[in-house]
Amino acid sequence: MKKILLSFLMVIPVWGFSQSFQVNLQGQKQTAMGGAGTGVAMDEASVFFNPGAVSFLKQNGVQGGINGIMLKTAFSQTGSNLTEHNQNKLPTPFAAYAVFGSPENRLRFGIGVYTPFGGAMHWDPNWTGKYAVTSLDLQAIYIQPTLSLKISDNIGIGGGLVYSLGKVDLQRAIPITLNNGESSTAQLKGTSKDFGWNAGIYVKTLSGISIGLTHRSKVNATVKDGDANFNIPDALRSTFPTKFNATLPLPATSTLGFGFYPSEKTTIALDINWVQWHVYKDLSFDYDNNARIPDTHSPRNYKDAATFRLGIENKANSFLALRAGIGYALTPVSDGYVTPEVPDANRLLLSAGIGLKPSERFGVDFSFLYENVIARSGTNIETGLSGTFKTVAYIPGVALSYKF
Repeated sequence: MKKILLSFLMVIPVWGFSQSFQVNLQGQKQTAMGGAGTGVAMDEASVFFNPGAVSFLKQNGVQGGINGIMLKTAFSQTGSNLTEHNQNKLPTPFAAYAVFGSPENRLRFGIGVYTPFGGAMHWDPNWTGKYAVTSLDLQAIYIQPTLSLKISDNIGIGGGLVYSLGKVDLQRAIPITLNNGESSTAQLKGTSKDFGWNAGIYVKTLSGISIGLTHRSKVNATVKDGDANFNIPDALRSTFPTKFNATLPLPATSTLGFGFYPSEKTTIALDINWVQWHVYKDLSFDYDNNARIPDTHSPRNYKDAATFRLGIENKANSFLALRAGIGYALTPVSDGYVTPEVPDANRLLLSAGIGLKPSERFGVDFSFLYENVIARSGTNIETGLSGTFKTVAYIPGVALSYKF
């Protein structure tokens, strides 16, 4: 029994360290173009995509947008004909930006508030993998003030400080029977407040191609005195922890982006993201009560992973812009580490969107992103849960913008 309980606590991720919960929805125009935006100075979302491009924006402005993530995951246990599905819940990551300073000056200012990590995974309380997870809700909100300097007519640099606010709520069953015959349950809740940074360079070449290079730093999500709530028989309560501490790395990301301009109306963007998942070597927890559960150190051994993004925008006229994109993301999760809260695999990204400009100052942008996560079979080395996961995601979004 102690071994089972130990395994239970070892596999709980306070953050979802996987592309499954790495939210790449920081701008509606860019989302509609496959998520590419590092090598182009497109709009206020450059505060996130490339601070160096902010000084090349032709106007100041503000924008705010929101997405709805409809995640559909199916699980088929090895040796069973039964297929189980996650329950519907709609997380809504958001992004908002503002850019200030005279476009005639070389120095510009910006601020962004966005959601780079977040998600929701909910299973039936009595599903096959209930001892692995029954529900997970998490969110990380980044607040990023930014400076951007045009050091020449063709080169801009920029950077921003990131203040990260995070929260998590994870629940699962544990193999202890209550008096009513049901399984005991556990809930881990915690918050974090941490710092990071974002920097970039933007270059307009003599050939007309634009190039962007950015780096978003690792953020150590530190949870102190998180709540460990156990619904267990009273006779055991004094032997279980009530608090926990954990420090977990949200990995750094480096991106190389290009902008191509076949005509005045057409922009093609290409991004290559490199996410440094190798920092996620293990998952460690420090509990306030070790009578039954010792502190845990669970290996994860993630690997760095790349994502390739390609998008196009065509301005049909002064009122309408059409956008489309495609991408392919490689999973950082090695065989043996796939979990039902992070059922990750390589994935294909397809997107489209439109932009409407009713006036010179006001704009509305719509996007739709489809993610097809390749079916993946395996056995988790911690829990022994064995089977095949298949996930698709449907993600509509909208943003409003105002220029001044």
